[in-house]
Amino acid sequence: MATTRVDTKDRRGRPAAGDPADRTGRADRADPPARPDAPPRRDRSAVRSLLRLWPYVRPVRARWFTAAVVAVVASCTGLVIPLVLKWIVDGPVADRDPRGVWLGALYLLLIGVAEALLFGLRRWLVARPLAGVEAGMRAELYRHLQRLPVAFHDRWASGQLLSRGTTDLMLVRMFLAFPLTFLLVNSVTILVGMIIMLVQDWVLGLVLLVPAVPVMIVCWLFEKKYALVARQAQDQVGDLTTVVEESVLGIRIVKGFGRHRSQARAFHELSRTLRGTELAKARLLAAIWLVIVTLPELAIGAALVLGTVRVSDGELSAGTLVAFLSTALALRWPIDSIGFLLAMSQEAATATERYFEVMDAEQERERERTPESASAAGTAAATATGDAEAEVVPDSRPTADAAEGSSEAAPDSRTAVGSASGAAADPRPAADAAAVRAGEGAGGGEPQGTGGLRFDGVAFRYPDAPADAPPVLARIDLHIRPGETMALVGATGSGKTTLTALIPRLHEATAGRITLDGTDITAMSRRELRTLVAVAFEEPTLFSATVGENVLMGAAPDAGEAELARALSVAQADFAHDLPQGTDTQVGEQGLSLSGGQRQRLALARAVVGRPRFLVLDDPLSALDVHTEALVEAALRRVLAETTALVVAHRPSTVLLADRVALLSRGRIAAVGTHHELLRTNAEYAWLMSGATEAGAAGTGAPTSRTEKTEKEAGR
Repeated sequence: MATTRVDTKDRRGRPAAGDPADRTGRADRADPPARPDAPPRRDRSAVRSLLRLWPYVRPVRARWFTAAVVAVVASCTGLVIPLVLKWIVDGPVADRDPRGVWLGALYLLLIGVAEALLFGLRRWLVARPLAGVEAGMRAELYRHLQRLPVAFHDRWASGQLLSRGTTDLMLVRMFLAFPLTFLLVNSVTILVGMIIMLVQDWVLGLVLLVPAVPVMIVCWLFEKKYALVARQAQDQVGDLTTVVEESVLGIRIVKGFGRHRSQARAFHELSRTLRGTELAKARLLAAIWLVIVTLPELAIGAALVLGTVRVSDGELSAGTLVAFLSTALALRWPIDSIGFLLAMSQEAATATERYFEVMDAEQERERERTPESASAAGTAAATATGDAEAEVVPDSRPTADAAEGSSEAAPDSRTAVGSASGAAADPRPAADAAAVRAGEGAGGGEPQGTGGLRFDGVAFRYPDAPADAPPVLARIDLHIRPGETMALVGATGSGKTTLTALIPRLHEATAGRITLDGTDITAMSRRELRTLVAVAFEEPTLFSATVGENVLMGAAPDAGEAELARALSVAQADFAHDLPQGTDTQVGEQGLSLSGGQRQRLALARAVVGRPRFLVLDDPLSALDVHTEALVEAALRRVLAETTALVVAHRPSTVLLADRVALLSRGRIAAVGTHHELLRTNAEYAWLMSGATEAGAAGTGAPTSRTEKTEKEAGR
């Protein structure tokens, strides 16, 4: 892809998506190492993490506080029931008054109905606003992800991002709706209940207060341990989501290599690891539940025995004892719920921390230099690099004797073939070609040598690369004249895709500058830059939308059917009109309902639909058959005649679309010239174009290069 390095491992050292290698090793570690992309883990308390939610809760704070007050009133209403019971026992029951008993029963019924209505009102008050909070946080996360640099997405597994936008936000909403409210409600209820019991009988009240200190200590220990396990579980959910997503997207690879069993084993191992973590959470919950249920029950039992003795001694009325014990029993739910309320709060705190790990990542800055500073930097770079159109840096050639020998064995034939095929393949009028090569006046009044696309001393190193690793691009000095097409050729891993990704600022150059018609790209907003530059990557990406919607992504918002039809025609993608619903046909996820060649042609149509001034193509013909390739080449010639283009090429047929060729070797531009010049003068370029192997093709009687094959087929 255009923004990823040649790497068969993902960021945890596991085989990347689509790699047919057995990936069961990814589940061998119950506790994987910390992600290199994540910020340093801080010793932040759950309260500090949850306080970061306040900006999202602030807009609905009035309804939330209203709901909390309603819930407190509803809960405290339940504490009136023991007082009614005391009145019934000491009054109508003691006086044998049936009417009083019925009246007391009516009071209890009304209190129960009021409590139920108040709790229902609380739920209604918070349901809609908190659903809006969740939706707003999810939308903000999505917008933020769109603005994060490509380097961030290169490092993060998609499953980890998905789990943060789904499971984690669900936990946050549940916390705001239930634990946050009832931690407050239950605290107030317990406080009011204890005051009522102390007022009724302070001796029995002190008996019930005895377990308070042990329960608080246990809750403190529980929070510390549960926070660690909750974080581990949520990270493992992200890993599991990644495996599922990779398996679905790579289902053709899985089936094609018969790896469904190994994939199932990998999934089973991760599921088993997650199950173990969830069981650890359950054990912690069971332990705290045992303590916070047992100790209060023992205290209630002791209060019952002591109260009975005092009633028999005449020190306490039966009604008071009934009211006291009823109040104590009414407080069982607020006390018993402490365990799972704390557990849900810890999970929400962990979810919040994971959410802000992404939200705290720095977005792409809209402007990185002022035009003045960009101009000054450009002057310095121009002084350093001179006025040459491209600096040719001497570099070592391939040392393999076979490669060197094959390039020197038949230079004349290769040159002759290249010349013949180039002449036959390029129908552009000679006058137009000369104008393009001269092409300095197309820069809109720019001084000679400043128009078009220019790289001045550009270097690039990936942010997470080791400090002692050489840069991917060491020093790139290259000038593509206005209206010119430059082919970029180099061995696999030489940095071609990385170089093209610097133009639309998918990555930021670490040194030097890139200019479009004399303007530094860092002095433009990204929106402006990406209206000038269109890109078609080697691996085309289509979205779950219609054909027309996918193509018009590269056009202005007001583009219509005329622009769509032109782009499809240019890219030789007229097959779209023959689909069941024409250009309104849904292409499916990743466009997998289409062939590779069809996807590539639609991606090419998307690149040209906006008539960009600058076009970047990364091997645009790699997935086309011979017949379609010839048609697309003819169409591309028309497109390239109207724009300034950089084309990554791997074969002669693509190179022949260009006016000049730049050879990228070891992070530098090693040579610049026409295809025929480089075939004749540069051994490395000739070797790349020949497709030679270590064994060589000498003595086989076969054509020694793909160019010769193309020429022979053209001559038939």
